[in-house]
Amino acid sequence: MESVEKMDIELNEQGLDGSPVCVKKMHLFEHIGPLAASAQSYGPKRTHSRVLMSIYIVIFKARINVLVPFGPLAVVLHYLTGKHGWVFFFSLVGIVPLAERLGYATEQLAYYTGPTIGGLLNATFGNATEMIISIYALKNGMIRVVQQSLLGSILSNMLLVLGCAFLSGGIVHSNKDQVFNKAAAVVNSGLLLMAVMGLMFPAVLHFTHSEVQYGKSEVALSRFSSCVMLVAYASYLFFQLKGRHNLYSPIDEEENQNDDVDSDEEDAPEITLWESIAWLAVLTAWVSILSGYLVDAIEGASEAMSMPVAFISVILLPIVGNAAEHASAIMFAMKDKLDITLGVAIGSSTQISMFLIPFCVVIGWIMGKEMDLNFQLFETASLFITVLVVAFMLQEGTANYFKGMMLILCYLIVAASFFEHIDPTVNDN
Repeated sequence: MESVEKMDIELNEQGLDGSPVCVKKMHLFEHIGPLAASAQSYGPKRTHSRVLMSIYIVIFKARINVLVPFGPLAVVLHYLTGKHGWVFFFSLVGIVPLAERLGYATEQLAYYTGPTIGGLLNATFGNATEMIISIYALKNGMIRVVQQSLLGSILSNMLLVLGCAFLSGGIVHSNKDQVFNKAAAVVNSGLLLMAVMGLMFPAVLHFTHSEVQYGKSEVALSRFSSCVMLVAYASYLFFQLKGRHNLYSPIDEEENQNDDVDSDEEDAPEITLWESIAWLAVLTAWVSILSGYLVDAIEGASEAMSMPVAFISVILLPIVGNAAEHASAIMFAMKDKLDITLGVAIGSSTQISMFLIPFCVVIGWIMGKEMDLNFQLFETASLFITVLVVAFMLQEGTANYFKGMMLILCYLIVAASFFEHIDPTVNDN
């Protein structure tokens, strides 16, 4: 441990690229443009030191990594005991630190890509856990688990994550109302309402029994709507990256520019570009492995814990998958950076509804699975009401602890509703 601390001191004196810290801070964003600049030639000793330091920073420095052993324990229990309740619980706990470290590695990578791409990377890799779990469940034919887990991620981000962020930021800054970019909130609210439209029409078509071909029309409509939603999301990305000013940038950007020196000292990256990419690959692979055991144990865990599968899919799985977003959103809100908080929470919900859900429909189409946008009446109504409530909360462009408390209480109502909700057992097809 002493050798690791010595390496930490040496790296702090020289910086990640071997240059003095003062030089690095002055030229941080001048050197990170070309990829070759981040791949400096290291001697064998220097490379070995960087590897050890990277392992120390990512694995041993974070206290939440004390939960990492729960993952291997879940794998062992799967083969030795076959008790699905314990396998599900340990897999769930083991994924929590991996989701948080994925968020950390993404934040480190964002230093080298800029704020716009960095915000999109945060939303994308923040949803990597949900995407992996959904693909495994879809492969096993568990379409309802896919639908409910993705719906739960949207509800969790919009109500629980955003509510906790507003509450924490409001308590820290209780002497004022926090302000955020209302234009960004309006754009995301519009996309979320479009997603509700895409989910509502297949459900209405099904429950009104007005399909041209019973059991097939809603699947065809879902696949067409999914392609349209993917085009809309691609247009949104182009609008964000090329068409308009970055929606993730704070409205008080001019004031923040006066504090560049302080922000450089606080926000200097701890690991290099290629180390960030390598850790993202390793963590994503381990999440993929654990997700397989988690999905296999869902139905057995539902019987063992006497909980509906709907409650497990909508409430428990998203809380774990959104661990990184939850921590990041609260941290930025307490620093009075609500624009980044909205980029994490609402941006993540927008990406799930406009990209991940249609993407799963298309992937199911390729796999031969009839994944559709008919999320059933109860789930669709829950999403519709949630989007309306959040859009109403964001329309003023201000936030305080009272709004945060209201969003959290709304999430408790949703959680209680799904605890009492039994998924239809009859397959209408």
